[in-house]
Amino acid sequence: MYLKNVKTFAIIIEKENWGMIMVTIKDIAKKLGISYTTVSRALNGKPGVSQETVEKVLKEARKMGYQPNAIARGLVKKYTNTIGLVIADITNPYYPSIARGVEDAARKIGYNVFLCNTNYNKENEQSYLKTLQEQRVDGIIINPAKDDSPNVYDLQTPMVLINSPSYGGNNSTIEVDNKRGGFLATEHLIKSGYKRIAFIGGDIASYSNGRRFEGYKEALKEYNYPVDESIIAYGSFKTKSGYAIIERLLKLENPPDAVFAGNDVIALGILHYAQDKGIKVPEDFGVVGFDNVGFSELPQIQLTTIDQPKYYIGKLAFEILMEEIRNKEERFVKKIVLEPELVIRKTTRGK
Repeated sequence: MYLKNVKTFAIIIEKENWGMIMVTIKDIAKKLGISYTTVSRALNGKPGVSQETVEKVLKEARKMGYQPNAIARGLVKKYTNTIGLVIADITNPYYPSIARGVEDAARKIGYNVFLCNTNYNKENEQSYLKTLQEQRVDGIIINPAKDDSPNVYDLQTPMVLINSPSYGGNNSTIEVDNKRGGFLATEHLIKSGYKRIAFIGGDIASYSNGRRFEGYKEALKEYNYPVDESIIAYGSFKTKSGYAIIERLLKLENPPDAVFAGNDVIALGILHYAQDKGIKVPEDFGVVGFDNVGFSELPQIQLTTIDQPKYYIGKLAFEILMEEIRNKEERFVKKIVLEPELVIRKTTRGK
C-alpha cells in the first residue's frame, strides 16, 4: 500500500460539515507526537527509525487511509507514472480498441492513463493538453482533433501521434497504410462487378480520410474507371452523415451502385438507409467500410471492410512513447506504417 521514496502523502477527508480539508505527513507527525522527518523515514522505509515506530506510523497511515500525492511525487522523482491519451471521438468504436491496447500495455509496467475525448474540437483539445501538462504526465498519445492542429506540435512533452502526420518531423507517428487500404476496398468493389463506385468520407481535411481517398482514385484509374466528382462526398465520421449523403447520391440521375465509406460508422449509416428503402445489399448495391470495428462482424451486419490492428496500434504507441520518455536526450523519431487487410463479408458480392 505504501510506496517507497514518496516525500508527500495526502488525503481528502470530510470533517463534520466543514467541507474538504487536505492532510499531509506533518499531520501524521502531530497526531503521533513525533517529528516530520521520522514519519517520512518510516513511510519511505529508510534506516534510522525503530521497528516499533515504523509499525506505529504505518498503522496510523492505514487507519487514516492515506494515498500518495502523485503530483508531489512526480516533482521529486521527475516522473509521475502517468500518460495522457487524447482521442477524437469516444463514441466511435475504433477508439476504445486503441485505448484498451494503450491501457493494457501501461498497466503492465505500473502506468496510469488519463483518457481525454476532444469530439474533434480544437478548443477541447487545447484545454486537455494544458491540463495534462499541469498534471505533469510523462508523455501523451494523441489522435489530433484536426490534422492542422497548432495545439499539438509545440509541446515539449514526449508525444506519439496516431493516424496523423508529424509536421516538422518532431514526433513519432503510427498509422495503417490508409492509401493501400483505400485501394484494396475500391479494387474489391470493381472485381465484384460494381460499375459506379462512390466515395463517402468524413472530414475533408482529415489526413487518414485523404489518404483513403487517394487509394480510391488510384484503383479507379488502374482499372480504367472514371473519377466522377458527382459521387464523391464528405461529411462527418458519423452514422447520420452516411445516411444523409447516400440518400442524396441515390437520387442522382445516374446514381452509384456501390460505395467505399471512409469508416465503418459511415458505412453503417449507408446500410441503414439501404434497409429503410428496401435496397438489396449486396445484389444491387455494395458497401465497403474501413476499420473493422466490433459491430462489423455482427450477423445482422456482416460488413465488408478494411481491417487495421487497432489494439496493436495502441500497444505499440505506448511502447514507442516509453522509449521516448526514457531516452529524452537521444530521441529517435519513428514513423511506423502498418499493413491493412481486406475482410470480405456479406455487403459485397463474392462471398
